[in-house]
Amino acid sequence: MNITVVAETAPAKSLIPVISRLDDNILCLTHSKGAEELLAPYGKVISIGKGRRSGSKKRSPLAIGTLVLKDAHNTYNAMKRENIDLVLTCGNAGDVRKALMASRRLDLPVLHMEQDIYNPIELIAYANLITVPSSSDQKKLKKMYDITNTVNIRGYPQAEYVSMIRPVDPEVIYEKYECDDYYVLFLGGDTRQSDIEEIMAQVQQLDKMVLVVANRFSMKFISQFVVSTKIILIDEFVDLISLMNASSGVIYCAGMGITIEIGVLGVPAIKIIGFHTEHASNDLARKIGISVVSVYDITTVIDHMKRIHAHTIVNNGRKASMKVAELTHELDIFADNKGGFGSLRKIWNQRKKYR
Repeated sequence: MNITVVAETAPAKSLIPVISRLDDNILCLTHSKGAEELLAPYGKVISIGKGRRSGSKKRSPLAIGTLVLKDAHNTYNAMKRENIDLVLTCGNAGDVRKALMASRRLDLPVLHMEQDIYNPIELIAYANLITVPSSSDQKKLKKMYDITNTVNIRGYPQAEYVSMIRPVDPEVIYEKYECDDYYVLFLGGDTRQSDIEEIMAQVQQLDKMVLVVANRFSMKFISQFVVSTKIILIDEFVDLISLMNASSGVIYCAGMGITIEIGVLGVPAIKIIGFHTEHASNDLARKIGISVVSVYDITTVIDHMKRIHAHTIVNNGRKASMKVAELTHELDIFADNKGGFGSLRKIWNQRKKYR
């Protein structure tokens, strides 16, 4: 069978434990350099465009729409040339939207792995089958969006991926950054550009070195808010898992991917409530012992961080990966009971809250 996976960097980490179990031809489509590197060992990789980084040049809605359509057309052409039988997607980034647009044109079945039922990509309304981490997520998808073509896989495949990674010796990290006692500040997909100034103001009140990693913002943009000599901006590719593992704690404004990684590593952490005030990553963070706070509470709760003991997250993730791998060969259960336009409209209205 010919399967295409379409994902950005964080979702790719959820897909790898699944496709590594498959004896199929895998085509990997992405516009993320990080995802290209992660997926390269598992199949042929084709770029379908370029990522859109925040904190740099602004584009008009028309320009963005034009780029999305261009990337969707690239996705369509790549799938058509490879004679794809099944499309496997994960996450709520733009790559998923492009994959679903192309899949509809080609009339291909789509298996989508959803982790954030509060803010999914609207086009999952047309996915043939949707996996979710829990039975409560199944109920919420039905209640919020009238989506019923779901399977509960009871875990997060990305947890298995993280468990397979061996962080480098902390001493190597300490030597590189000339510091053996630091916090990591990670600014991810739940951070608005307008949030940066206040986040930086709060962390600069901490009496410790802070290593700043951002995957959506240029360090030139962030640097204008830095006045403390205890802030180190990392403007290069970084082994984030090793960096977090060697740290005294993580402060982050991001979503499910980083939350799962921290859960597996067990490092102390604080999650800043971003613009997605309702988010599955907030639910998971609280469940495994991560404080979810306002940016203004960082200095208050920082001394109360504790190591996390989420022992079941890896075992459940392994079982979830196996379940999704099994589902890819059960196309007979891909019934045509998609949510359709009604579900799309409900998801669209939900996502409008965060624009």
